[in-house]
Amino acid sequence: MTGLISEICIDSVDGAIAAAEAGADRVELCANLLEGGTTPSLGLLETAIAHTKLPVQVMIRPRGGDFLYSDIEIGIMLRDIAAAKAARAGGVVFGCLTADGRVDAKLSERLIAAARPLSVTFHRAFDAARDPIEALQTLIGLGVDRLLTSGQEPSALEGAPLIRRLIELAAGRLIVMPGGGITARNVARIVHETGASEIHFAALSEAPSGMHHRNPHVFMGGELRPAEYARLVTTKDGIRSVLDAAH
Repeated sequence: MTGLISEICIDSVDGAIAAAEAGADRVELCANLLEGGTTPSLGLLETAIAHTKLPVQVMIRPRGGDFLYSDIEIGIMLRDIAAAKAARAGGVVFGCLTADGRVDAKLSERLIAAARPLSVTFHRAFDAARDPIEALQTLIGLGVDRLLTSGQEPSALEGAPLIRRLIELAAGRLIVMPGGGITARNVARIVHETGASEIHFAALSEAPSGMHHRNPHVFMGGELRPAEYARLVTTKDGIRSVLDAAH
């Protein structure tokens, strides 16, 4: 497993600092991890880049939910890509599908052209595609640098057989990076079973709020919501535990 590259999914500047201290190779910066990640604010992006020397990959996703975007949302994505380039991000991460579940090649081509010369990763929208082999060939044809996937399963461990097949079919034309449910307990098995050269994971632990006064009757979200007085934070020890297990 020598040379295994690690990308850490983060949602804070502290997460970027923790990733660097833990020896990670790259970070993917998002907001709203509870929804699978959306585009971070410009303030968060610029501050994260200022506080780490690691390459920062920026999530370009205007909302949670599906990956079928309107013209207005596409305009937002293009502006966010321009902002990421101006902030000197290392790359962008996006994914878009057609209504019938295929990679939206026309829109992807437009977003890729806007992003260059930055690195381009197609995210786990791939896992919602109707035909993974067709989707892979489309992404290779578009010149995408990297594909993030759980192998169209809830976790990369469950999707390992498909991930291995995708890596074999890609034959170095793009990087297939497992992501989804990777932990210290399963990372070595995932790397072994897939033959992956890069991995993507989050290392989150619950941190209590510093608030002494707490109103238990007021909530900022809907019925399904994270706790108001605790939050998940990326930790150096959490990252190191996965990296140590991988090696």
